[in-house]
Amino acid sequence: MTDHNETDVVERVPKGLLIGGSWRPQAAPGDGPREFQVEDPSLAEPLCSLPDAGTPDALDALDAAHAAQPGWAAVAPRERADILYRAYQELMRRQDDLALLMTLEMGKPVAESRGEIAYAAEFFRWFCEEAVRIDGGWQTSPDGNGRIWTMRQPVGPALLITPWNFPMAMGTRKIGPAIAAGCTMIIKPAHQTPLSMLALAGILQDAGLPAGVLNVLTTTRPGEVCEPLLRDGRIRKLSFTGSTKVGKLLLAQCADQVLRTSMELGGNAPLVVCEDADLDKAVAGAAAAKMRNIGEACTAANRMYVHASLAGEFTARLAVRLGAMQVGRGTEPDVVVGPLIDAAGRDKVARLVEDAVAEGAKPVLGGAPIEDRPGYFYPPTVLADVPATARLLREEIFGPVAPVVPFETDEEALALANDTEHGLVSYVFTENLRRALWFTERLESGMVGLNKGVVSTPAAPFGGIKQSGLGREGGRVGIEEFLETKYVALDA
Repeated sequence: MTDHNETDVVERVPKGLLIGGSWRPQAAPGDGPREFQVEDPSLAEPLCSLPDAGTPDALDALDAAHAAQPGWAAVAPRERADILYRAYQELMRRQDDLALLMTLEMGKPVAESRGEIAYAAEFFRWFCEEAVRIDGGWQTSPDGNGRIWTMRQPVGPALLITPWNFPMAMGTRKIGPAIAAGCTMIIKPAHQTPLSMLALAGILQDAGLPAGVLNVLTTTRPGEVCEPLLRDGRIRKLSFTGSTKVGKLLLAQCADQVLRTSMELGGNAPLVVCEDADLDKAVAGAAAAKMRNIGEACTAANRMYVHASLAGEFTARLAVRLGAMQVGRGTEPDVVVGPLIDAAGRDKVARLVEDAVAEGAKPVLGGAPIEDRPGYFYPPTVLADVPATARLLREEIFGPVAPVVPFETDEEALALANDTEHGLVSYVFTENLRRALWFTERLESGMVGLNKGVVSTPAAPFGGIKQSGLGREGGRVGIEEFLETKYVALDA
């Protein structure tokens, strides 16, 4: 059962669809359900019910965003920046309550949720500083017969789609640059974890964000909500974080209106431990890269390639480190590993492990779901000698499972690391500078963690290549995704 504090933080969240500055407690009448339940994955019990938006709600939100766009684009950059900074301050002031809320709907331990709130808030602070640095250009034509003037303008109304695994940070990473650039937006959070986004929307309202600039649609029917918006013509930008499969579908829907798109899609991150690696650093980095967010992260180390001379000791030490992590409800003291998001997520992890063992992998730690408590728990698991035929080397695990594969040469490790359709992030551990440069220049990924198991920071460009996505979020380039460049030719 939840305690009073847990009930209180859930009750304080606005429960409705945010459209044109007003909270609607019910979805518009339609063919589908009008509400759905948000579940606590550690108990498999409902937390609350929310409106289940459909196409009529989506079009109302689009009307609001489209109507608000001209006025919002004309707001002074400093005013937009001040709104973001006030929201940053409020996120930090309410860090404890927001962390508990996130833990209740997503499952990660409260300490990790607190870290996400701070990380999420930093996107608002970063982009409040970028809002006043949007610039253009002025130059004389090379032939001297005129002037070239360039200006930066907001793309226009944007549709933002966020995942369940980082319910606050993935929101601020998209909302921050949109507000800074002067774009209105509609955001659709994942139906598993919408409460953090609703709380964030309330904070932005209190920070002075005008009506219609941010509209929030909670729904279990993303197709009925998103496709009509993308095909309407008034949405000019899509920013999506989620699976590669869904991303491809959305790209096809964007093609008719030739929409600007940002896609942060699936990952299959390799982690390479070279023969000269600092083993203490490698084990610690591997644990961080694997276990952040219970392994439910697109940046999670999915495949660990360890030089044969170190593989046995690395595997044993990693198993000891992960085995010491306490599993339980994220609100419990000392818990490091919470539940997976739902039964489907837990069952997928279990199937991948079962397949790997059937193919010849050796379980060193864990290897089976936890059945003696409610919720969707899977223990930290380490597998040794994983064969190339195992599915979990090709599919994103999204759980606390570390498969270890030995290699003999750097060339073999590089080939194994790059043998994937994905290219979000890679990790390399080596104490040799020449080897480090060799790997980082040749790894086919948008990001590389060099002797480091966590790469995410608001100040750096986040994104992948190949089928891991398009565009970048965060860093100086993050705001570029929400700006168009206009060129004016002057006869002067």
